[in-house]
Amino acid sequence: MNATWECIVVGGGAAGLSAALVLGRARRRTLVIDAGAPSNRVSHGIGGLLGHDTKKPAEFYAEARANVAAYPAVELRAGFVASVVRRLDLPGSGPTTTSDGAPDTAASASGGTFTVILADGTRETTRTVLLATGMDYRRPDVPGLEPLWGGSVFHCPFCHGWEHAGRPLGVLDRGEMGVHRAQLLRAWSDDVTLLTDGPDELDDAQREDLEARGVTIDRRPVAGLDADGGALSAARFADGTTRPLNGLLIPVTLHQRSALATQLGVDFAPESPLSTETIAVDPMGATSVPGVFSAGDASISMPSVANAIAAGSAAAAGVVQRLTSG
Repeated sequence: MNATWECIVVGGGAAGLSAALVLGRARRRTLVIDAGAPSNRVSHGIGGLLGHDTKKPAEFYAEARANVAAYPAVELRAGFVASVVRRLDLPGSGPTTTSDGAPDTAASASGGTFTVILADGTRETTRTVLLATGMDYRRPDVPGLEPLWGGSVFHCPFCHGWEHAGRPLGVLDRGEMGVHRAQLLRAWSDDVTLLTDGPDELDDAQREDLEARGVTIDRRPVAGLDADGGALSAARFADGTTRPLNGLLIPVTLHQRSALATQLGVDFAPESPLSTETIAVDPMGATSVPGVFSAGDASISMPSVANAIAAGSAAAAGVVQRLTSG
């Protein structure tokens, strides 16, 4: 018979570690399983996070893991979670027990437990699951973009705008969202160009608005991005000409990095321009499946490290409330 964790947190990024810290302080027996690939690992620094402004992600996560490791109720483990299933779905599974071998009546009363199966075949049983698996940030397919991602090419001006303020900046987008992003980026620079990569899809009012704000519209097809010293230097067009740029705001679409949410049958939020696969949660991080919680990019509409930390803390409090009320 397997001893039961009170919570298994899948993902050791900002949301997962924030949740683990709260769970550890609440003395809940918690396992954090982390594949070790946070989405912001290539970023030059974490912008706008109080107390950690501009800190390199690797340094931030190392400090966060040290905070969590100080609590004996929490175990941090490197690994990849292949699947999560309900305990009763496993053929031949025995009765669920607590760490001391006694029947876990609380787990039974709350609707059962889950078995987390790692890629190496290891199985762990838990009363609750917290998905902090993050999202896959899918970017436009533009030659030269990937080496610049997380630095001078970015999707969030609040995170990266300060580092490029006052320089020639571009927005690679079109239509209504292109207008929105160009308007927003003007907060950081007076020299903003909307690169529509072809027909701009704007109406007269939108064009007049951008013109009034001093935003240039460039409709030439974009062939690639040029760099100098590892930073963006220009947008290169199909006609062979270039436009000098020192920063570029691009659209991204977020997709679940893990199939676990789909496996567990949780509900997803309505589609948005940013994501079609955001896990629907209540204010305490609870999903539509009893005992399954989510936090971080996987389930918030405005992804950032600060919001992930807050969501992880709230979801952990929701887990504790469920564990102690069962």
